[in-house]
Amino acid sequence: MLVVSWISLYNNLTSEDYSDYYNLTEDDFSPHNTNNIKAFSRVFLPTIYSIVFIVGLIGNGLVLCVLVKYQKRSNISDVCLFNLALSDLLFLLSLPFWAHYAAITQWVFGRFMCHAVTALYMLGYYGSIFFMMLMTIDRYAVIVHTHTSLLSKNWSVRAIIALILFTWTLSLVASLPTIIFSKATKLNITNQCMCIVEYPNLKWRLFFYIELNILSLIIPLSVMVFCYSRIITILMSMKSQKKHKAVRLMLVLVSVFFIFWTPYNIVIFLKFLYQLVYINTGQWYQDLNMAIQWVESIAFTHCCLNPIIYAFVGQRFRNLFLKILKEWFPLCFGQCPIIESECSQRMTTMYSCSSVTDQSQNI
Repeated sequence: MLVVSWISLYNNLTSEDYSDYYNLTEDDFSPHNTNNIKAFSRVFLPTIYSIVFIVGLIGNGLVLCVLVKYQKRSNISDVCLFNLALSDLLFLLSLPFWAHYAAITQWVFGRFMCHAVTALYMLGYYGSIFFMMLMTIDRYAVIVHTHTSLLSKNWSVRAIIALILFTWTLSLVASLPTIIFSKATKLNITNQCMCIVEYPNLKWRLFFYIELNILSLIIPLSVMVFCYSRIITILMSMKSQKKHKAVRLMLVLVSVFFIFWTPYNIVIFLKFLYQLVYINTGQWYQDLNMAIQWVESIAFTHCCLNPIIYAFVGQRFRNLFLKILKEWFPLCFGQCPIIESECSQRMTTMYSCSSVTDQSQNI
């Protein structure tokens, strides 16, 4: 449970608890320093979480509506896109609880909800990353190994279901330690209830940091760089006028993932070093707790961009999106063909990777 672990960390700690463990002085944990972080968190975190929740809920909800309503075929790309949006929605559903927790610095939803909200958060977190990797591998297999790959458009329904269940199982396995060790507990001093992740020892906490770095940055970024670099090489060898637009889209995919997730993972790694007492000053403690709030908020907004990057930039999906808007809001979109035409013209400069797949097979 990443969001609240940082909040509860400096809500729970006293100078007596951690000065011996980290060899810090009482001045390092002065009330003035911790109160500044708490005051900032009470305003900043609920605001950011609320914005991300609303924007992400609308975007990913529309993706699910379009796929359920119009996509009758069972192909691996659309199924992955559906589960990516579903993962983002699970993640987003946890944010209102964390926003409330950050605002009042107290958990009021009980023990069961502490585990349940943590499960939503972690399953959505890892599910989103794993399904992005699966979509990347699928595109790589179809374009680079068009004739020999098992990953093709001839997937059976059973094979697709098995692959999706396997991906969700991996997400659950990666999330289990955090879900199991999360607990709602009362502080002895203030009698406030907190939802925290309480690992049995330091080794488990270090494992948690390393797991995050490996599964949320190193592996997915390596997969994206390898696959898209090979795809770009294939596309550049083709005689297609649209290949440059497809290449730009892939560069955007990798760049957005790198920009949004790298700062967060860097701070996580610094937390890892802090636990090993390589950097053990009180100022580092304060700076890391402040930094994690900024980089975590930046990383969270990635789930708002997923619908735009993976769905709405595609011509086929965009047409279905405009179609559903005309059905739901006929007075506006049904009588505004000019707006629809302008939106279509503006978005034709970018193509979804599913379109890239179709182009590569036809060339």
